[in-house]
Amino acid sequence: MIQYRKVLELYFNGSSQRTISTMVGSSRNTIKSIIDRAEVLGWTELKKEMTDYSLEEMLFPEKTPTVKGYFNEDWEYIHKELLKKNMTLKLLHTEYEQRARTAHKIPYAYRTYCEHYGTYAAKHKLTMPVKRKPGEIMEVDWAGSKLHLIDRESGEKIDVYIFVATLSHSKLSYVEGFLDMKSSNWIRAHVHAFEYFEGVTETLVPDNLKTGVIKPNGAEPILNEAYRELADYYRTVIVPTRAVKPKDKASVEGSVGLVSRQIIAALRNIQCFYLDELNELIWEKLTEVNNAPFQKKKGSRRSVFEEEEEPYLQPLRYPAFQITDWRIAKVQLNYHIQVDRNYYSVPYEYVQCSVEVRLTENLIEVYFKQSRIASHKRQLALIGQYSTLVDHMPDHHRLYMEHTPDSAREWAEDIGPFTLSFVEKILSNNVEKQALKVLLNFQNLTKKHPLSLIETSCEILLTITEQPTLSTFKSILTRQKKRLDKKATTTNHLVDDSHGFVRGATYFGGK
Repeated sequence: MIQYRKVLELYFNGSSQRTISTMVGSSRNTIKSIIDRAEVLGWTELKKEMTDYSLEEMLFPEKTPTVKGYFNEDWEYIHKELLKKNMTLKLLHTEYEQRARTAHKIPYAYRTYCEHYGTYAAKHKLTMPVKRKPGEIMEVDWAGSKLHLIDRESGEKIDVYIFVATLSHSKLSYVEGFLDMKSSNWIRAHVHAFEYFEGVTETLVPDNLKTGVIKPNGAEPILNEAYRELADYYRTVIVPTRAVKPKDKASVEGSVGLVSRQIIAALRNIQCFYLDELNELIWEKLTEVNNAPFQKKKGSRRSVFEEEEEPYLQPLRYPAFQITDWRIAKVQLNYHIQVDRNYYSVPYEYVQCSVEVRLTENLIEVYFKQSRIASHKRQLALIGQYSTLVDHMPDHHRLYMEHTPDSAREWAEDIGPFTLSFVEKILSNNVEKQALKVLLNFQNLTKKHPLSLIETSCEILLTITEQPTLSTFKSILTRQKKRLDKKATTTNHLVDDSHGFVRGATYFGGK
């Protein structure tokens, strides 16, 4: 392109046309036509905002596309349309040709069309060409550099690992420090990033770290179960990078470098005792980074996000995703599993089986072959605690667990008042554990003797002693049973004088 600005600057400084022609490499006729047009317009100096493009339009308006008969395009509209999913510059050019023919104007060829859009995008917008659609990808990674906390007691340094999430279109980033890089913090960092951006992208692009990807199996990687649950909950897709291919997530790699220079390096000498305090300082620096103007473009990461990307993010789901952790446990012989040194029951049929355990902040769920078999409230206050559900016990264990003083009283009350009095005597005269053992044996007697005999025996026992015992009761019960048996035998051999000899029921095969 002709260097219009340099030609006029040299002319206004007193240089001859021959000298100007030699310096800018244009013919003397071209130099003369530029100077003549400037004199007609009465120019004696140039303004700072004047460029070669704008000077050409002002000096030679007949060269503009509109004057030549070309159909002009609204490049701002084109740029916004390109932000939409599945939109291409080729499709927009086809639509442009149709509008040009309708207006009886000459359309640009596709190549010229692309050149004009490239000139517009380079002068006014962040990206050219647009490689990432807004709201399409969030790239995540841990920064290589670390910050530190100070232990208040020992004075030792505690490592703080820095999580970075970047939107690939606007390059807006989220940064937070954590005390470890375990799965729970990895998931928590994603949730906080979604809340910071106030939306969710279509795709998550992590590295092949173990907290996110168990096995990088090409196109079908095996994901960590908690990470997969996060993606399902927020309706997004996880697409890990290829192994040893950092360019697959170039946006976050660049952001990690920026964060290392602008945030981590800036806070390297800060002494903090609490993680929340350090994160507040990190977020202050992060605001500065996201709001800082670009060096070669107009606007900032924040302004590009608000203008171009924010409307395309998927809305957040509420309530926020509950942090989960998955583990493998083996069911012990006492039909309990151990989790964080506490014990939780499962149905006794799964003894010696390996089960999957899903942990949330307040709940533990146990799965066997993807079916939930148990759930418990999580024990956090103490260690060595047992959480046991009666339904998980075998029958004989359940009977033992359900045997309490109140259950014994209810059972005795159904038989009669003397049985209830006997139970009350046993409970008051013995310690609870011993009393329950005695009453369990007492209850077993009902399997061999009728309840009416139990009630009668209790009545006799309570009339002769204030300190009844089970052995004394058994003696009375035995005598009462013998007396009843003898009476029944005598009745079967009675002779009726008015009717002669009467055969008993045994004669006819009855009892």
